[in-house]
Amino acid sequence: MATITVRVSEIEKLFLDKMAKFEGKSLSDLLKTTTLESLEDEYDARVADYAYEEYLERPKSRSLSDVMSEYGLEDNE
Repeated sequence: MATITVRVSEIEKLFLDKMAKFEGKSLSDLLKTTTLESLEDEYDARVADYAYEEYLERPKSRSLSDVMSEYGLEDNE
């Protein structure tokens, strides 16, 4: 497993330690999970923005039942 070093001030370290305790996690787990979740959320938001801009340029939509049929899923309405 790789190791990453992050430099923080003493006040930031104290805050991070308290947040880790508050979350019931180790400091390493807190930093890992919150960083990855934040980055994944940012990625999802950017992809959604890109898809929306693409849709605005070439508006095309399909019904849910059409999409479900394409993938062989039943529409249980």
